[in-house]
Amino acid sequence: MSIFFNTLRLPILVLAAALSLFAAQSTYAKDAHLDREVDAALKALYQTSPAAKALGDKAKGILVFPNIVRAGFIVGAQGGDGALIKGGKTVGYYSSGGVSAGLQAGAQSYGYAVFFMSNKEMKAFEKSKGWEIGSGPTLVIVDQGMAKDLTSTTLKSDIYAFIFDQKGLMGGISLKGSKISKIK
Repeated sequence: MSIFFNTLRLPILVLAAALSLFAAQSTYAKDAHLDREVDAALKALYQTSPAAKALGDKAKGILVFPNIVRAGFIVGAQGGDGALIKGGKTVGYYSSGGVSAGLQAGAQSYGYAVFFMSNKEMKAFEKSKGWEIGSGPTLVIVDQGMAKDLTSTTLKSDIYAFIFDQKGLMGGISLKGSKISKIK
């Protein structure tokens, strides 16, 4: 019996090494794909919202989720992956998800970006084990009306969020209750 396992040991090790290499390459490919999606989403947001661009220029970090999918019928769920950008470079990957209950029906996709304007809030986010929007620090969701009046002299909050690229049929978007966790 031991001869049988000794004979199979090398092929099993080679197979295990090949599978781990494939898994690593697929992770790198996913990261590169997500980086491209994040960059494209942030560029599109900046083109449609000068206020977002102004915040981006001053932000200590920007958390971008280019594609959140939300669906539900009375009970709903939403989720997607994103990246944290500091100094123009991706420094980490995150997932955003949530569950809701209430009068809802339909499906939609959208993106959102969170702008951290202070080092204090940026560090608090990075140190957290998970961050739930609506239960932590005050987050200001910027709508189109507010964005027109937002300048560097009217900034009052340390964290701003923009929702963008909405598609589908489902009433209203709320980020409250969304849980953001670092992808390891």
